[in-house]
Amino acid sequence: MFDSLVPNVRLLEADDLGIGVHAKAEAGHASSAPDAPVVTDEHPRVREIVRLAGIYGGVILTGPPGTSKSFFAAAAAAMLAGDKSRYSFVQFHASYQYEDFMVGYSPTKSGFEEKTGPFLKLVDAATRDPEHTYVLVIDELSRADVGRVFGEALTYVERSKRELPFLIANGREIKVPSNLVILATMNPFDRGVDEVDAAFERRFAKVSMEPDRLQLLSILGDSGLEDAVQHRVAGWFGKVNGLSKTNPAAAVGHAYFAGITDESSLADLWDYQLQYVVDRAFRRDRNTGTEVEAAWKRIFDDATDDGDGASALAGN
Repeated sequence: MFDSLVPNVRLLEADDLGIGVHAKAEAGHASSAPDAPVVTDEHPRVREIVRLAGIYGGVILTGPPGTSKSFFAAAAAAMLAGDKSRYSFVQFHASYQYEDFMVGYSPTKSGFEEKTGPFLKLVDAATRDPEHTYVLVIDELSRADVGRVFGEALTYVERSKRELPFLIANGREIKVPSNLVILATMNPFDRGVDEVDAAFERRFAKVSMEPDRLQLLSILGDSGLEDAVQHRVAGWFGKVNGLSKTNPAAAVGHAYFAGITDESSLADLWDYQLQYVVDRAFRRDRNTGTEVEAAWKRIFDDATDDGDGASALAGN
């Protein structure tokens, strides 16, 4: 249709301009969202992770959903490794096993063949290239049985035991090289957290990632919302996260608001995401849950009683 109106026109998509989903992902950003910020090595959170990685060889970012754990893990991995070929990602889940992570066997038409997992692949790559840092990012660390997934390597990922030889399940002798860094994310309220803490509390550094009001204000500042609405959203955010001190499931991360562009998208955020967080958190305290919902609805009022859109929670 456009060709008939304007001959020889070239249509450009967002990826052609370097701002689309695929372009952002290929560029190695910490997120593929077109409006995601570029995180530099000057960012204090990235610098903290990089510093701790040099001391401990591994860093766990722990916090409730929506607190930018995966975002900063990816950003720090890119800074540490310097090249996309030197870092990789894996996500743990309930059925993830040693055979997936280290080494196992996969079926073929004629039998089975050995399959090298992401950990062993990165160990081999880092061993061949000691002049560069290699990074493995593990999302949802607490979703799997970490002792079973790491197997013999659990002892040797500790900084003081790097470069010591040990045998893995197929009889091969390996070493975890000093230039391999492990970054991981986890929700501290997952069921497997106690096992993760026992396995890694002495081996890795742990960084707490909490809902951040300043990050929220930065996100809202680019959202197109009126200042008064932004103020009321920030008030609700502060109140509900205040309740999370005694009810951790109530925590709402700032990243939930990253896609907000107007009041309509803000309403969608409640209808399709946040109301389920609130329902789950307060299923045994329906009065408070109802107050939280009422406080959210006040965000869209033209006038407020207490200036922060969350007066219904003032007594909590």
